[in-house]
Order: sequence, then structure tokens, then C-alpha cells
Amino acid sequence: MGWRIQKLSSLCDTFTDGDWIESKDQSPEGVRLIQTGNVGEGVFKDRRHKSRFISIDTFNRLKCTEIFPGDCLVSRLPDPVGRSCVIPQTTDRMITAVDCTIIRLRKSQLLPEFFNYFTQSYLYLVAVESLTSGATRKRISRKNLGAVSIPTPPIPEQQRIVAILDQAFADIEKARANAEQNLKNARELFDSYLQQVFSQRGEGWVDKPLGDACTFSSGGTPSKKNSSYWIGNIPWVSGRDMKSTQLSDSLLHISQSAVNESSTRMAPAGSLLILVRGMGLAHGAQVAELTVPCTYNQDIKGIHPNSELVSRYLVFALRFQINCSDSILSSAAHGTLKIDMAELKNVIIPVPPTNQQRNIVNRINSLNAEVNNLETIYKRKLKALTELKKSLLKKAFSGQLTESKGIAA
Repeated sequence: MGWRIQKLSSLCDTFTDGDWIESKDQSPEGVRLIQTGNVGEGVFKDRRHKSRFISIDTFNRLKCTEIFPGDCLVSRLPDPVGRSCVIPQTTDRMITAVDCTIIRLRKSQLLPEFFNYFTQSYLYLVAVESLTSGATRKRISRKNLGAVSIPTPPIPEQQRIVAILDQAFADIEKARANAEQNLKNARELFDSYLQQVFSQRGEGWVDKPLGDACTFSSGGTPSKKNSSYWIGNIPWVSGRDMKSTQLSDSLLHISQSAVNESSTRMAPAGSLLILVRGMGLAHGAQVAELTVPCTYNQDIKGIHPNSELVSRYLVFALRFQINCSDSILSSAAHGTLKIDMAELKNVIIPVPPTNQQRNIVNRINSLNAEVNNLETIYKRKLKALTELKKSLLKKAFSGQLTESKGIAA
């Protein structure tokens, strides 16, 4: 390939960290403070609604380093460490935070756009990772960042590579946006069907508070100090497991002695589990039917329907009713989401005759299978697009990149 390899710091007219700006230094307007959260993987994240500023007087008093369009910013914090973006054209005057390194490249040797693509490559990320430090939160020092080796082909070759990657990445992003929209459409199709089912009720339907149609039980956690409790074959469900409408297993398992000697409880097959506390609720109600007996932790409640309710029907009805409610989800201490049990028991459940419940379940299951299949296809495509980007970057910085043929959307 014959490309010259140089240390990053030797390719810069400016290579310095941003400024230490404390809360007391900030103002409602003035010079905009760009932070690590604005630095994406190769992209500038505007996040205008979260912008912070300092006044011109503070800018002068602290002798801040101004940044300009065309400068590269590198975040020395994860995730990932060393990610970069190019500052776009903007009407703002700007500075950056101390955990960002300002890189003003010597453009006769290295183009900002070429460097920005290189920072997304496996070669660069591995080099940065080898130079990080920190036991709990990885970071790279500016000195070590400056020691990272950068390939510097002739400027015309850099321009050629950038032009190919610009076109290829634009095609990939278009394909990604289409796949994500199709994924969203598939989910909305399912939600729309549930809306239709539970809004257009038929003959013989009655409304009942959940508390009148079910009994409830609480979960718990066996002592972590007793290792024998955590060696067994009984599923112990936590919020991490509540991602499906049916549960037959869990990430963790406990022993029978753990069930006998702790506050956790065994729920029989046919019971429902509902997450009542945790950030998993940010995605809506998490309700699942047990297909095998399970135990569960204190963030989950067991729901045991009476004979007039088909368990799987209740899963869909309950998810729909809770997600349509404006009041049942609330924030607990430290912003953790929760469902109040009193509110939960008052949730109104539409109860059709049992045969209609089974027919509804069959139709929902059929549509759910189709939606899951579509989700699998679109997620596979999104993964393939990510791998394609990695492949293109690998070719680009090993001298193997040829003209882009375009990406199917």
C-alpha cells in the first residue's frame, strides 16, 4: 500500500483539550459549550434542546479555546473511547468541554473527513483501546491519543476514499432508515389491531376491574449470601426476562430450598407476571404468561386469573389497557418507573365469553407471529448494514476500496 504512517499529534496545527467549565460559569446564552454527548461515532449530534452556554465575559476571563467548523472533536470518554466528529457549519460561537480534544488538522497532510472515517474503523478503535486507562470508566489521555498512528495517503487518494465512503454511507443510511421505518410499521400494525379488538366490543362483553377477576401475589429475592440457593433448576424471573408475552425460562435459577426459605413465591403455569417497578416500563407494560412454574423477584407481581379469563387473552388485554392509561405509570424515587397496585387492581378489563377470548387469542397469535417474522427480517437487515459499514472501512484503510456500486434500500 505504501501509505505513510504518522502520529496524530504531528498532523495537527492545534491539538489541545477543551476548557474546564463549571456550572457556575454557565449562562442562558452566549458561546455554546459542546460536550461529549454531542460527539457521535463519526457524526455531530446537535442536541440543541440540551445546549449550554457561557457568556462572552466568561469566555474572555477563562481564556477559552474557540472551535470552528471543520475542526475535529475526539471524545476521550466512552462509548466508544476516541469517537470523533467534524464540527459542521453553524451560526454559533463554540467551545468544548475538557474531555474533548480539539484537533485542527494540517490539511495539506490529512483531511478532517478522512480522519473522521478512520476513527470509525476497527484499526483505530483497537489502537485507542490499547492506550486507555481506568478501572471503572475507560478514558484515553490526550498524550496517548496523540500517539495513535494515522495512515496518511496522498491528498488525492484521501479525497477519492472520502468520496466513495460518503456515497456508500449515504446509501447505507437510506437503507437503514427504510428498514427502521418498516420495523416501526410492523409494530404499529400489531398495536392497531389490538386497538380494534378492544375498542369494538361484541355481544356478551362485560367490563370488570382486574381486582375482581384475579388474585395477586408478591415475589422476592433469596439471599445472595447463600450460594446453594442459586444452584438449582427453578426459573427465577427478573425484569431482564420480561421481554416476551410468554415465559418458560429465565436467566437465573434457584433451588427448592431457596423457595422454601425466602420471600420468593412459586407461580404455577397459567399465571401472569407483571413488571411493576423498573426502567423496563419505559417501553410500556411488561406482562407475560407463564408456560411453566416460575419464581420471581420483588419488582414483579403475580396475577392469577379466575376461571372466566383465558390467561393469554388477559396478557394482551392488560398490556393494551395499561399502555392506554395516562395515570397508572408513575415515577418513584430516583426516577424509577412503577405501577401502583391499587391503580392496577382498578384497571378495567373487557371480558368477552370464553370462546370469544380463545378466538381473539388465536387471531392475535397469528398476527403476532407475522410481526415477529417481519421484525426478524428487518433486524437482520440492520445488522447486515452495520457489518457492511465495518467492511467498507476495513477496505478503505487497507488500500482495497474501489468505486461504490450503491446499496439497495
